[in-house]
Amino acid sequence: MLIDIFARRYDEFQLRNTFEDRDRRLLIQAFRILAEDLSPYYLGGKEDSKSVNFWTSLESGLSRELGIKALSPKWSSYNANGYVQASKNTLLKVCETWLSQPVSGSPDIYIKERLSLIELGFRAKETEIEAENRKAISETEKLIASLKSTGPRVRGDPEDAARSLRARRLSVFQDATAELNTRFRQAKYPLNYHNGFIQIATDDFVQDQIETPFWSLLSDSKWQNVDTDMKEALDLRDSDGRDPAFYAARALESTIKVISDTKKWTHGGEKGAHNYIDNLGSKKNTFLAPWECALIKDFFTHIRNPLGHGAGSSTMPSLTKQQTEWAIEFSMSWIKSLIMRL
Repeated sequence: MLIDIFARRYDEFQLRNTFEDRDRRLLIQAFRILAEDLSPYYLGGKEDSKSVNFWTSLESGLSRELGIKALSPKWSSYNANGYVQASKNTLLKVCETWLSQPVSGSPDIYIKERLSLIELGFRAKETEIEAENRKAISETEKLIASLKSTGPRVRGDPEDAARSLRARRLSVFQDATAELNTRFRQAKYPLNYHNGFIQIATDDFVQDQIETPFWSLLSDSKWQNVDTDMKEALDLRDSDGRDPAFYAARALESTIKVISDTKKWTHGGEKGAHNYIDNLGSKKNTFLAPWECALIKDFFTHIRNPLGHGAGSSTMPSLTKQQTEWAIEFSMSWIKSLIMRL
């Protein structure tokens, strides 16, 4: 199965041309967040079966994407009383050994490949937590949660204990994400992890005030298309690809449509984005003020529509780098505002 990794997405983006102490610190710090906070290999001195599966899948997936049999040797040998002995390395050790290998070749590739390990680990843990939280609480989960929260005796409502345990797991992951993004800033890396991906962050103020709260709002599955299109917009922006603003505008359009559907304002006669905006801004619904409707419609008229249709014999429309940044930030800001109004 093909896996989307940071190293491939940003293959043509120059992240680093040297390897310094701050790079080494960042990689070790990020790995420790993954290995100590999110998926510790041992619990109570014994291997945890879920973590064994986690690290096995992580090593297998990344090594396959990098085109190698293993990240590092799965067996170690040592001399004991004149005899060569062999021992099998845990998959955690295999990953840790590979992460800390000396740089050989391009520092840029070296760093990107190791950031891919961090990205895949965070993505796997986030996916696991989301999947668990979508399920109905089982009797086994109630029992485990009650034992963890009260000791050997079950006290209170077991279902409340299970919900509390789920909330704690999510909180641990959110804290880990916040620390990872802080470590990126400390190392002066223009990166940010959100919703399964490490992507380029260009402006600290925009990152703190718009992008971070923006991504947190998209955790619900109904915003999946919004999440996908905005990530595509950022990837195209960072790789100098074609029309990133178009995908940002698509994300905004999807948001407007989801809200129209959720509020049951969609009537089936809509012919385009402007009609959906009208649904939100009608005198009856008043979700948007008239001036807000005009502003968003103007954005679609001058940005989304020219980029979304063939130019024919006319000059191909294009935006400057600054205009592209504005279009993406405009879309993010409006998406954030619209979702927070629900």
